[in-house]
Amino acid sequence: MLTRPAIHLDTMVDTLKAAAESSRLRILALLSKGDLTVSDLTEILNQSQPRVSRHLKLLLDAELIARYQEGSWAYFRLADSDAAREFIQGVVARIDLSDPVVDRDLERLAAVKHRREERAAEYFSRNAASWDQIRSLHVPDKAVEAALKKLIGNRPFQSMVDLGTGTGRLLELFAPLYQRGVGIDLSREMLAVARANLDRAGVTNAQVRLGDLYAPPVERDRHDLVTMHQVLHYLEDPASAIREAARLLRPSGRLVIVDFAQHGLEFLREEHAHVRLGFSDGQIAEWLDDADLDLEDTMDFAPRGDADSGLTVKLWLARDRRLLIADPSNTSAMQETA
Repeated sequence: MLTRPAIHLDTMVDTLKAAAESSRLRILALLSKGDLTVSDLTEILNQSQPRVSRHLKLLLDAELIARYQEGSWAYFRLADSDAAREFIQGVVARIDLSDPVVDRDLERLAAVKHRREERAAEYFSRNAASWDQIRSLHVPDKAVEAALKKLIGNRPFQSMVDLGTGTGRLLELFAPLYQRGVGIDLSREMLAVARANLDRAGVTNAQVRLGDLYAPPVERDRHDLVTMHQVLHYLEDPASAIREAARLLRPSGRLVIVDFAQHGLEFLREEHAHVRLGFSDGQIAEWLDDADLDLEDTMDFAPRGDADSGLTVKLWLARDRRLLIADPSNTSAMQETA
């Protein structure tokens, strides 16, 4: 069982004061369903932007929520701290969803999310042909996902980061295991897709953020699992990206890389912006060692049809070589290999 974080008395008083107002409590309930902009909250709450902004500032000051920038848009999310999240989840769980005000908020929230889905669907339709062409060259995604689930196991853990999250699929896949998940991507369009997918799947314990894989906007030494799924072949400097990913891990945390084995399909470089034509086990092992990670397992997934004209998918699992010291107050002690 994960350890419950303690809150100091004065902090608890400030937290209760910040939350003890109907509009702010409604905001917390809405943000427990996913990240929202000021415009989203203004529309849902049917309040002026200055009024909503004031409520958000008070919640920010109480460290119950956090703000992040994505281009010209500012998004708000629940705070990352375990204590704040447990407090909010406990309070929100007690709210009667049939209350007329809450019910109306949820209806308007559904409308906001529906518009997100429409934008995501439009982006997907524009790029579907390109993605389908690449998918036809390798093993179905379901086979890789099944292997990932088996490799990671079924023990709960505290925190996951998905670098280059794309559609948010890995955040959805492992949502039953982690307390908090964060997806990072450089494409605002893909983040819109990921948000729509996570909303549709009912995943409320994950957020996605705009960010650079070489300087991911998340805390270091805090995460039990970091994933990089079909990301490295787009990068000019994969070794640096792996080192940055390693810095996010707790002691004994795990890094999973899924990408292509070395191949000679030049059209992927010319037509689909692939910088690297796959990777060898030796390359990945060397980069992992330089990042102070131990390679624990590798898996191969043969391509569809003709091996010479297809893509072999590779999976590499590595672990931070620092030892995790068991401590009753350390919730990550539950993170073990299945």
